[in-house]
Amino acid sequence: MIPIRPVAGPEEQGLFEVRRKIYPRAVHGWFARWRWALVWATQLFFYGMPWVTWNGRSALLFDLASRKFYVLGFVFWPQDFIYLTLLLVASALALFLFTAVAGRLWCGYACPQTVYTDIFLWIERKVEGDRGAREKLDRAPLSARKVALKGAKHGAWIALSLWTGFTFVGYFTPIRELGAEVLSLTIGPWEAFWLVFYGFATYGNAGWMREQVCKYMCPYARFQGAMFDRDTLVIAYDAHRGEPRGARSRRDDRKALAIGDCVDCSLCVQVCPTGIDIRKGLQYECIGCAACIDACDQVMDKVGYPKGLIRYATENALARREGLEGFLAHIVRPRTLIYAAILGAVIVLAGASLALRVPLKVDVIRDRGSMVRDVEDGELENVYRLQIMNATEVPRRYRILAEGVEGLRVASGDEVTLAAADTRGFPVRLRAPRAALANGSHPIRFHVESADDAALRVEEKSVFIVR
Repeated sequence: MIPIRPVAGPEEQGLFEVRRKIYPRAVHGWFARWRWALVWATQLFFYGMPWVTWNGRSALLFDLASRKFYVLGFVFWPQDFIYLTLLLVASALALFLFTAVAGRLWCGYACPQTVYTDIFLWIERKVEGDRGAREKLDRAPLSARKVALKGAKHGAWIALSLWTGFTFVGYFTPIRELGAEVLSLTIGPWEAFWLVFYGFATYGNAGWMREQVCKYMCPYARFQGAMFDRDTLVIAYDAHRGEPRGARSRRDDRKALAIGDCVDCSLCVQVCPTGIDIRKGLQYECIGCAACIDACDQVMDKVGYPKGLIRYATENALARREGLEGFLAHIVRPRTLIYAAILGAVIVLAGASLALRVPLKVDVIRDRGSMVRDVEDGELENVYRLQIMNATEVPRRYRILAEGVEGLRVASGDEVTLAAADTRGFPVRLRAPRAALANGSHPIRFHVESADDAALRVEEKSVFIVR
């Protein structure tokens, strides 16, 4: 009897690669110190700014309930949305310019995902140990020690994440009031939601997802190539100098062995937070953190070779065997000039607009319930509503004047007082002699000026109707 062999079916292949957990090794060096300097700078600003007071309130406060946005000495209203637009445009252009010049500096040094991943990894190393100890702990069977270490790590992560969420909400609710509400368990539902949500996002992104955010969720990794060219500074492996790779002792002559400077130690892979091998060339997963440069330079020091086997370089500089001077000679090029020119124009426009900004806003609305009416002494009266916004942080007294029609005068009170950063609507009655006016609408102008500061003056157009 002949055995029948089963026919092999088609091989199944998943759409996505199964995640391989990455255990980045700790690294020290010049670029690592720069990264940690920026971690300290960004986090001192983030955690400290809500506690800084300015004129009795937070220096940086986005009061959504009152629709007021306090930025140091400025008070912005929803009508000032143009400034947010200019800020976002300038930030995008700056990102484009820095990327065209020096690659993913933002990702490697200042991106919140990178910063919090570094902080969470530091906590993990302090609790569980460096790369080898963490791998060994994860492979070990469940034990009291493993539960204690994992619990301590996640407890520290959660505490930091909740404090981060609390600080985030502190930019929208005065943080001292928020702290009192949290301690007394009277925090509002929206504050509680965003505190937990932002804390959970920090815990999940920096503690669990890490490089997955950079590789799959962040769109910047996908479109950065559109801003790169062969003169963009990137982290590169000098294959001309490093290949062929090979292990050797410090006493071996690499020329006699016909091998390059790369000792194939794989430390550049072990320290990479996204787990790539930079020796395979530039990859979209590379966030430009330069951890591989620090690791490689340390190895080069140990074996007595020159540093810079892995370094910041451009494709053209590598091809021409040039150093930093090759990069500096090509910083100014059409791409960077265009980005710099547009960015400079936006910054100048925003700066001029802020410098010329009058912290007083007036909207004129006609009273549609009473268009025009006859009053005593043969006069006609039109009724308006003036919405006046005091965009300064001191109380102001304003005078209301009107012109454009012969004999036009303000029949209601011509002075109003507003508290600091306040907005109110005021009914205003204008009167003019009927005999001097023809039927129809006549253009007029309202003038609202501060009684304390003549520079605070706004003019708004309207019409005076005669029937």
